[in-house]
Amino acid sequence: MRLQLPLFAVLVQGPSMAPTLRTGDALVVRRTQRVRERDVVVARFRSRPGLLVVKRAVRAQDGGWWVQGDNEFVTDDSRAYGVADVIGRVAFRYWPKPGKLG
Repeated sequence: MRLQLPLFAVLVQGPSMAPTLRTGDALVVRRTQRVRERDVVVARFRSRPGLLVVKRAVRAQDGGWWVQGDNEFVTDDSRAYGVADVIGRVAFRYWPKPGKLG
């Protein structure tokens, strides 16, 4: 049996969520499927289940979520990979600038 902790940490890699998040930002994520539009989430695309991504939830669709990066010029998101399953909602950034996300 695999233990599922309610909180976990994620390290941002890549520019797809700039300016909200940048490479090297460390996040605390609350494991949940209860998401609202505009939340920053951690998800897996159904077409690429091995890829864990940090994106913004745009709208519920087909039992999952349409997610997009804030930096539309350099993001691979639902426009490329389709619907994603949300694993959790970002609770806050703890490094390098601690605080809630806007």
